[in-house]
Amino acid sequence: MAKLSVGFVGWRGMVGSVLMERMLKEKDFDGSYNPFFFTTSNVGGKGPDVGIDAPPLLDAFDIKELGKMNIVLTCQGGDYTNEVHPKLRATGWDGYWIDAASALRMKDNAIIVLDPVNRATIDQGLKDGVKDYVGGNCTVSLMLMGLGGLFEKGWVEWMSSMTYQAASGAGAKNMRELVGQMEAIGAVDPALKDPRGDILGLDRAVTTVMTADSFPTDNFGAPLAGSLIAWIDKAVDDGQTKEEWKGVAETNKILNTTERIPIDGCCVRIGSMRCHSQALTIKLKRDIPMSEIEAAIAAHNEWVEVVPNTKEDTLKRLSPAAINGTLKVPVGRLRKMNIGPEYLTCFTVGDQLLWGAAEPVRRMLNIALESLKK
Repeated sequence: MAKLSVGFVGWRGMVGSVLMERMLKEKDFDGSYNPFFFTTSNVGGKGPDVGIDAPPLLDAFDIKELGKMNIVLTCQGGDYTNEVHPKLRATGWDGYWIDAASALRMKDNAIIVLDPVNRATIDQGLKDGVKDYVGGNCTVSLMLMGLGGLFEKGWVEWMSSMTYQAASGAGAKNMRELVGQMEAIGAVDPALKDPRGDILGLDRAVTTVMTADSFPTDNFGAPLAGSLIAWIDKAVDDGQTKEEWKGVAETNKILNTTERIPIDGCCVRIGSMRCHSQALTIKLKRDIPMSEIEAAIAAHNEWVEVVPNTKEDTLKRLSPAAINGTLKVPVGRLRKMNIGPEYLTCFTVGDQLLWGAAEPVRRMLNIALESLKK
């Protein structure tokens, strides 16, 4: 059998770079298939060093070259998908399209991939001839990685998620702007930073910097460092933002529910670099002992961790700083609420660029390759 061909698009961007890093770490470039790297700006240039030979960079808009691939994996973004995907399909191309962008997520003929949660749906899709597989929204994927055990048991009646989302979710330019804002704040008069100095003077100086026209806000549109932004994405119906709407729409699609689970909340951007956090209120269908809840969460997948509800463990293990760059999804602050015994609250954190972006499509690539080799 001839080697399969896999085309990579958007491999130099933020999510694509994390994908390449993960693939190299997991030795995914093992020579069992031929990788081809596509570009939107450097056709003919040298591709990334993945330990095996690859031809010069190909044009990411060349439908004929893309059509030679058995699989196309793209992290190039939704605009690219919207332009190229329909043209490629119109030629009769029948390969697998694996996409980190949101453009195809809610299409009837696409499956949102998060295999530790919905592997059965993915496998059934492969059997049924589904060809489009799309990574999910970052906060939805991270929430399901943390609390998949509760959904698997059928215990969740409804859920409300209050998110604390990192700058990375808005893109590389935004991450750099956050650092620029931090630098601007840090440049206030050093005398004001003296522990014996005027704290109200320091507060006024910081506020003056943050509200100045020169404060870098071109990407966020508002100060984030030392502040927050209680709006993510565009407005949709009923006062929601699209980011908030994705919570109910994508969760139910990933879980392939027959009865819609209500999910809503408020999505907020904070000054974290690349890890999203969520405070969750969960209405259970009945009063379930905490020991059973913790056991169900911990047993669901190998990456979720139940963090004891103590100050020491929370400070050490339940923050963006603690899990940045790892696949861990800690769930802590678990307790029953005084509203009633069927109400549960918890706090969870996950790396937005890993389980929230690159890792599900990396794993889907391996699943698709395995399917094609059968």
